[in-house]
Amino acid sequence: MSKPIVPTYKTTNWTAYNKALKRRGSLTIWFDPEMTWGATPSGKRGRSRTFSDTAIQTRLTTKVLFGMALRQTACFVESLLRLAGLDWKVPDFNTICRRQKTLAVDIPYRGSKGPLQLLISSHRCKQRLPGSCQRQRNTGQCGGAKAGHFA
Repeated sequence: MSKPIVPTYKTTNWTAYNKALKRRGSLTIWFDPEMTWGATPSGKRGRSRTFSDTAIQTRLTTKVLFGMALRQTACFVESLLRLAGLDWKVPDFNTICRRQKTLAVDIPYRGSKGPLQLLISSHRCKQRLPGSCQRQRNTGQCGGAKAGHFA
């Protein structure tokens, strides 16, 4: 039985090839400053929660997207918030471990040809394709969220 022939490709446009490789490393993360990061009072007896489900989901989403250990994401999310100019506290390891048991995390995946943009809105975490927030900003619907951009 013969082995399949592997196709060989010859790069003819090195400028476009290099730009495509650079775009793979581009990352934009948006935090909505109006998002509810702290938990709302539950009205039940006992100590109320400090962080909202969105804050917990943000740490868990970061863990999955970047393949980090849960303890590493604390400092990473803290630095992202600092870059975005937000002075929110980050949920600690024990809080995440306790709350992730009851939180359903849904991370949609859609492949794209451009840079990955992660939009963390006041309602839920979702992925945006490149340029979609730019179109919203031009129509006045983006809300002026702060961004951290990494190249």
